Amino acid sequence: MTLRKARMSDIPGILRLINGYAAQGLMLPRNGFELAENIRDFTVAAAGDAVHGCAALHFYGPSMAEVRSLAVDPAMKKAGLGRKLMEAVEEEARLFGLDLLFAFTYVPDFFARLGYRQVDRSELPLKAWKDCLRCPKFQACDEIAVLKWLKPEAERTLRASDPLADALIPLPVVRGN
Repeated sequence: MTLRKARMSDIPGILRLINGYAAQGLMLPRNGFELAENIRDFTVAAAGDAVHGCAALHFYGPSMAEVRSLAVDPAMKKAGLGRKLMEAVEEEARLFGLDLLFAFTYVPDFFARLGYRQVDRSELPLKAWKDCLRCPKFQACDEIAVLKWLKPEAERTLRASDPLADALIPLPVVRGN
């Protein structure tokens, strides 16, 4: 099994994994156009031409990214592929100098074992307003938000110094009269 950046030829295998979980209500479905548009975000676990796992690192400014579309072939579960994919995207995030990773998940215990902590979704409004609008669960989201600071010192300084820091601060709701 090799971990590598995804290629266009991996799209059918990635779609099979993601949409298999989407059919169970565990992930958002994707289409080939979306994957082609974001193929550079993906890392795959592959044996030859067969894709057995995938994860995407989607950037939200100069200091943070979301881990998306983490999926492992059901026949390969418990083989450590999910952990290996997460280690690969975390290393990629560090190479880009990111401070923070976050994800929305139904398996928070998996992420907790990797050092992520649960947070309220309202702490991530940039994500919620950009990508969640097309989700059928938008009005009643049941996914759990998790985040991990890659640089311990960044948590103290990001909120004050990053122009995108408001993405991590709950925004007040202003209602008209």
